[in-house]
Amino acid sequence: MSSQTARSYAYLSIVAAIVTIGLKFGAYLLTGSVGLLSDAIESCVNLVAAIVALWALTYAAKPADAEHTFGHSKAEYFSSGAEGGLIVVAAISIAVEAWGRLQHPEPLTQLGLGLVLSVVATAVNGAVAYVLLKAGRRLRSITLRADAHHLLTDVWTSGGVILGIFLVKVTGWLILDPVIALLVAVNIVWAGFKLLKETFFGLLDTSLPQEEMEIIRRILDEYADQGIQFHALRTRLAGTRRFISFHVLVPGAWTVLQGHDLCEAIELKIIHALHGSNVTTHLEPLEDPASWNDLELERSSNK
Repeated sequence: MSSQTARSYAYLSIVAAIVTIGLKFGAYLLTGSVGLLSDAIESCVNLVAAIVALWALTYAAKPADAEHTFGHSKAEYFSSGAEGGLIVVAAISIAVEAWGRLQHPEPLTQLGLGLVLSVVATAVNGAVAYVLLKAGRRLRSITLRADAHHLLTDVWTSGGVILGIFLVKVTGWLILDPVIALLVAVNIVWAGFKLLKETFFGLLDTSLPQEEMEIIRRILDEYADQGIQFHALRTRLAGTRRFISFHVLVPGAWTVLQGHDLCEAIELKIIHALHGSNVTTHLEPLEDPASWNDLELERSSNK
């Protein structure tokens, strides 16, 4: 159900991108403003990114199979990476256009109607960004969060463009138009690199956030009074899925059934506390020295 819900938000993003493209290109054609053109180009990137996001969410929702035994959730990182790359490409195209206009300023026309269209487009993006950001946090989807942050960047840059075009209308300083477009390009590049950074760390199997690690440790601490110990806690995040593994050390006199029941109970507690988790436990006897030789990430074969 959550994957279907996430995809419905991707459809919303696609519709919003189509609407804002129409409004912003209409504003550019009316005014001839390169600042408004830069805003329209970014909306084209929004549309491509939303389509890529829909593909990523659909692919990530596929169940695990023989070839991908841990599932397909990492597909979401391809979406955020593609979006980050597209943002940088859009910024370069905006900068090239703005540089040409900076050298050869041109008069702007019908600024009043053009600004109205741009304001409406910005309002649409702002509303959709707010909805996507809440959904991305609730569904723990990097794809929706990336799309939301991109739209929020678009909102801020659109606000800057609108303010700049208004100043052009008031002052008549045509050079403000390409200068604003260049500033928009710089801001977009910064947003793109932040997305690429998040994608990079996601593909490197980054550990769970500190607050989630604390939840796991609190659950494990509940068993300390029973003489149960734990070590080799390792976690990683792959899209919306969490992968958690650790060793459970119990008295050697315990039966296999006792140890199994304990591990099952611990795993279920963690899954209940952190939905979307895959928990793997390894049972070991407390008294055996070999049980304490596997704390490191890489275990030597001669231990």
